Amino acid sequence: MSNTPSLSTGTAVRRVAVIGGGPAGLMAAEILSGAGPALSVQVFDAMPSVGRKFLLAGKGGLNLTHSEPPATFNARYGDRAASLEPLLAELGGAEMRQWAEGLGVDTFVGSSGRVFPKDMKAAPLLRSWLHRLRASGVQFSMRHRWLGWADNGALRFSTPSGEQMVQVDAVVLALGGGSWSRLGSDGAWVPLLAQRGIDVQPLRPSNCGFDVAARPVGLAETAGPVAKEPSISGWSPYFVSRFAGQPFKSVAINLTDSLGQEFSRRGEFVATATGVEGSLVYAASSFLRDDIERTGSATFTLDLRPDKSAQQVLAEVRHPRGSRSLSSHLKSRLGLEGIKAAILHELLDKDAMANPIKLAAAIKALPITVVRTRPIDEAISSAGGVSFDAVDADLKIKASQPVGGAIFCAGEMLDWEAPTGGYLMTACFASGRKAGQGVLRHFGITS
Repeated sequence: MSNTPSLSTGTAVRRVAVIGGGPAGLMAAEILSGAGPALSVQVFDAMPSVGRKFLLAGKGGLNLTHSEPPATFNARYGDRAASLEPLLAELGGAEMRQWAEGLGVDTFVGSSGRVFPKDMKAAPLLRSWLHRLRASGVQFSMRHRWLGWADNGALRFSTPSGEQMVQVDAVVLALGGGSWSRLGSDGAWVPLLAQRGIDVQPLRPSNCGFDVAARPVGLAETAGPVAKEPSISGWSPYFVSRFAGQPFKSVAINLTDSLGQEFSRRGEFVATATGVEGSLVYAASSFLRDDIERTGSATFTLDLRPDKSAQQVLAEVRHPRGSRSLSSHLKSRLGLEGIKAAILHELLDKDAMANPIKLAAAIKALPITVVRTRPIDEAISSAGGVSFDAVDADLKIKASQPVGGAIFCAGEMLDWEAPTGGYLMTACFASGRKAGQGVLRHFGITS
């Protein structure tokens, strides 16, 4: 393999492969490199360079972690909080900031509690990190796509010079989930692990957008002159032509799912050509996705004026408007214009728009039904992956592996999910650290 040393097991040096050059894989490599000459550490990645999704995440400002207290922070991981708590206890928000500062990158806490580098950029941090890893002896092999194991346990890679085999004593798999396949996270590893009897839960979109339900027949005439016929799916043509891509700002989403779980939060989101996406929708996405899987659809209510009570909204709607149109009245009394006014016309019929009680109720709780997630490749992250029941406390695969060395897993390929806000990044780092420590313990190396 060009510029790749032999990884045969004929020496006392333990050979470890890290497959995947995202935050989890690089953190595992950092921990492993701390063992010095006892280990030979090599990072393999299918892409021409490492950290591509990391760099994309930092395009608008790298959100490294969050400043919440540990208990609140850990709760963000929902059903997987108990599994991730031991990992986050060793590398949580405070430790993430210390780690960045050790690379010469100062951080700050934003108004939302999120933590960013002071220059808001990912590239300088990644450059400094890679320089430190190379200086500690970590080697990198790019354009090496993992194909699984050969019969003798060797790792198989597709490379520009053809298929090559690599023998190792242990491997850390940090291959990501199923979103953003163009950056390397394509989920191609799922059948490779399933073939070895490793429990892998199906990959599903997380922090994702949704398609809205078809508009009921009879509402098209309220949406404007373009929408003469009801749309067969999603918004009306009129709404799409005028408002797709525009944000709903200073609103709230409320829902109670089919299991009785409640969600309520303020923020903003965006109308798309087929439905909804954006930070507020992403925060509710696991509830909506799971309800769609259980019942075929999910409904949330949109509060267009969360700063006013239902009684205040009703009073404003009922306020005499004289000769003003209803649109002018809603704009003047409640500040409802643009997309906020349009969504009322989109989803309410003429009778409801003319009825102050029904209109006021809709302004505070407008039902929006979604029927499918957007494709997983469009999602910010994914749920599903290697079950925590399939790994031990060190993230080592429990299934018997007679050849090929011990297998550890880290990052988004494990079965967990989290909202945006630094939680995804932190858990990837923390699991990479834990997997690296697990390899050291496996070899009896004390860090």
